[in-house]
Amino acid sequence: MLSVLGLGPAEEEIYRLLVSRAGATADRLADETGRAPGETLKLLTALAGRGLAAAATDAADGEPGPATVFTAAPPAVALGGTLRQRRDDLRAAEEALLALTEEYRNAASGGSLVEVITDPGAVRHRFMQLQESARREIRAMMVPETTVVRREHNTAEDAGVRRGVLYRTIVQRDMFGQPGMVGEALAALAAGQHVSVAESVPVKFMIADRELAMLPLLPGRRTAPASILVHHSGMLEALIAYFELAWERAYPLSPNTVDGDGVTEVRPDGLDEMDARVLALVLAGLTDQAAAGQLGVSRRTVQRRIGELMLKAGAESRIQLGWIAARRGWA
Repeated sequence: MLSVLGLGPAEEEIYRLLVSRAGATADRLADETGRAPGETLKLLTALAGRGLAAAATDAADGEPGPATVFTAAPPAVALGGTLRQRRDDLRAAEEALLALTEEYRNAASGGSLVEVITDPGAVRHRFMQLQESARREIRAMMVPETTVVRREHNTAEDAGVRRGVLYRTIVQRDMFGQPGMVGEALAALAAGQHVSVAESVPVKFMIADRELAMLPLLPGRRTAPASILVHHSGMLEALIAYFELAWERAYPLSPNTVDGDGVTEVRPDGLDEMDARVLALVLAGLTDQAAAGQLGVSRRTVQRRIGELMLKAGAESRIQLGWIAARRGWA
C-alpha cells in the first residue's frame, strides 16, 4: 500500500514492524522476518536516511550496527509531506492530461467536434477510455445486440463504480430475456448503480460526465463497430437532454421483494410489479379468487392490494379505480 509513496515491499515490511514497536534492533527484526541481519540493517539505515526512522547509537563514528536500536518516525509526519507532494503532482498531471487530450482531439479530428472510429480494436479501446475518464457520472442506453464490447468484458465499469462514478443505465425490456441479464441487473443494483427499463431503446450510447459521448455511426446497424465520439458541444447537450427525457419516462428497477428473486419495475406513483399484475387481472374481469389463483397468492392478499390501490388513487369503487388507473397509465 505504501509503494505509491516510494517505499519498496521490503522497506514497507520493516517500517510496519518498526511502527508497531517502541524500538527494535536489526538483529531482532531479522529474526522476525527471516532476512539476513546485514540486509535488515541496510533497510533500517535507508529508512533512517529518508526520515522514516531514527537510530540511537553511541558509536564513535555514528554508524549504526546490528545491535543499534531503531525507532519509527510518526507516519503522519514522516509520510504526510510525501503524500501531499504526490497529490500536487497528480493534480498537475491531470491538468497536463486535459491539455494533451484537447491537443490530441484537435489533431485527430482536424478541430471537429465529432470523431469517426471504424476499427473494432480502436472502438473497444476508446469505449474503455471513455469510462475511465469519467469523474462523476456515466449515462448509458443499452440494446440487446452487443458484439464489439461484451458486457462481461467491460472491466472499466467495475473500476468506475469502485471510484464513485454514478452509472445510470436505460435498458431495453427484451434484454431481460437473455441468459444472465437478470443476475447482471441485480449485481449492478447491489453495487449502487441505477437501472431503468424502457419498452424500446432506439439507439445505444454512453455519455461520460458532460464531456464525451460514444454512439454508433450508422443508423440501424447496432452490431457494426463503426462509432462516433462526440465532444463537448451543442450536439452533446442534445444527447444529454434526450437521455434525461428518456430517463424520466423509463421505469426504475429494484430487487423483487415479492418472491425474493429477480427484479421488478417501479411503476408510476409507486405502482410495483405485483400491484400492476393484480390490477390488470381484476380489471380484466377476474374474481378476487381467480386472480389470486393466477398469482399464486391468497384471496385476502388480492383484496388488500386492491384496497391499497383504491386508497392511493382516491377511488371509492373499483370502477372508479379502473378509470383513474387508465388516466395514470397504471393499466
